[in-house]
This record gives sequence, structure tokens and C-alpha cells, in this order.
Amino acid sequence: MNWTVSRHDLPLSTPFGISRGTSEVCECVVVELTHEGTTGYGAVTPSAYFGETAETVAETLPDLLAAVDDVGDPHAGQRIERLCHEVAPDQPAARSAVGIAVADWAARALGVPLYRQWGLDPARVPATSYTVGIAPPEEMASKAHRAVNAGFDIVKLKLGTDDDRARFDAVRKAVPDAELRVDANAAWDADEAVEKAAWLESGGVTMLEQPVAADDVAGLARVTDVTTMAVCADEACQTATDVPRLADACNVVNVKLAKCGGPRAARRLVHTADAHRLATMLGCMVESSASLAAAVHLAPLVDYADLDGALLLDSDPFDGVPIEGDRFDLHAVDAGTGARRR
Repeated sequence: MNWTVSRHDLPLSTPFGISRGTSEVCECVVVELTHEGTTGYGAVTPSAYFGETAETVAETLPDLLAAVDDVGDPHAGQRIERLCHEVAPDQPAARSAVGIAVADWAARALGVPLYRQWGLDPARVPATSYTVGIAPPEEMASKAHRAVNAGFDIVKLKLGTDDDRARFDAVRKAVPDAELRVDANAAWDADEAVEKAAWLESGGVTMLEQPVAADDVAGLARVTDVTTMAVCADEACQTATDVPRLADACNVVNVKLAKCGGPRAARRLVHTADAHRLATMLGCMVESSASLAAAVHLAPLVDYADLDGALLLDSDPFDGVPIEGDRFDLHAVDAGTGARRR
């Protein structure tokens, strides 16, 4: 097997703000696996919040790729995942890049799209939301209006500032008929979250994502108890093992390949949430289509989608699954994830 690893600093179309800070560049690590004439692509944009960076991923990849070489068969996804976990148990983003490349290669080698290899229904991909980052109220309103005009019926707002109400009111006025979801990225304490949940609900918000700190499960439950909005755990839910302690504290968990360890781990998280009667949302980082495409193939399994990460980039060295309005078209993928170099 031949491996290529490359790093890319991908500029965003506009600065993207969340409660923890603002980004202007997406730091992406790409892995390419070539074997028996077929190439599979994987990638990841790691999050420092979860303890990984592009540097740590790049440093870990040689050991992970050596483990795959020891297996010798990219079709052996279960064994590869187990060995990679033994090599880097605390680096799910690095494992995700490898897992995506292996999954892409395996489906391409069989000549089928990844969703078909997994037996999933391409017609069941939920509409994706479009995310508007923290910015001055008039700028957030303008971005939301443009997103709706581009065919996105669901707009997700990043909040978590000392002026959340002004930002929300500006967006709601600009897009009065759009479905709105809100993500605080763990910025509020429980009292503040309960207070803000009241006016967010009255403003027609349908989902409130991670309103409190990741370790404040009791606070998350308080918010869930006082609102009819769906309350979603993101930072609080990394892997399937987190689901049982969250089952009575929220309604939805956010599944991201980069934080749980790749496609196989993401499927386990979804099935565990299903068993605990929690809804699931498939999320993403601001990331290249080289990784986002793999997540889209999992989308038939979930209830909600937030898969706009590549749409926020100014430039992307990869194409992915085609999107029309707010719907990804898995039928258009011939083989693998559909990721391909431009």
C-alpha cells in the first residue's frame, strides 16, 4: 500500500465565529491510500477543543498507517479500526482520517458508493442546515438571508455572546419563515440557558445545541425540562460510551466523525443513541469535502443533518457529494465517498 499525507490551510469565505473564538482558516490533513490501482481519500480538520491539532494528527499518522500496512488488506475495516485504536486511543481525529480513506478505498475497489456498501437508502438524507457564525447582528442577518435565498430552509445560528438577543432578533427579522436552530457551543451556565431558552422558543427556534458546559449534564437536563425545543448534546457527546449518561438529559446527540473516530465509530454512536431513544444529528467541522463526503453517506441513518462545513470554505482542493439547495444527492456518486481532487 502507498500512502500520501498532505496538509492544507484552506481559507474560509468569511471569518467564522463561535463562542470560543473566530477562525479564518481551516487546517486540514489529507490522507491518500493507493492500493491495487485504486485510490481512497480521507481527511480531517481536528478541533483543539478535543485535544487535537493538525500537528498532532500529522505526527500520529505514520504509526496509524503502519498499522494498516500490517493488516495488509484495506477491506479489513474492523481489524484496522481495532489496531488504530490501540495505537492512538486518544486521537479520534487522526483515526478518522485513516478510517475515511480506508472506507473510501474499499467501496471504490468494489465499484459501489459507500452508502450502497453499507446498505443505506440514498433517498433518506435529511436536508442540511446552513450555519451563520457569530458576527455583528446586521452581518448575521445578511448571511442568513443569502442562505435562504440559496435554497436553505434551515439556518443554524451560533450564539454565546453578551448580546445574543440582538443577533437573534436581527436574523429572525431577516428570515421570518426559515426554521432556526441555535448552537451556544457550551457558552452559558444553566440559569442563563434556561432564561434564553424561553425567548428562543418563543422566537420559533426548533433546536438548541449544547447550551451549557459539556460536563454539566444536570444543567443540560434542566434546559431540556423547561422547553419544547429539541435540546442537542454536541461537546458532551464524543463517542457511543457517552450516550447512556446523556439519555435522560437531552433529546438529540450530534455525531461527528472527527470527534468519535471515523465512519465505523459514528455508526456505533448512531445505533447506541437509537437504542436509548435519542434522535441523532450528523454534524461536521468546517472541513474539506475529502472528509465531509464520508459523513454524507452516513446521513440516511440520522434524523437531522448539519453538513455545511465545506460550503463555508473559500477554496477546497476536493469536490464531494453534489448538493442542490439543501439536499445532498447520493445518487450522483458512482463509487466510494465521491470525494475527488479538483
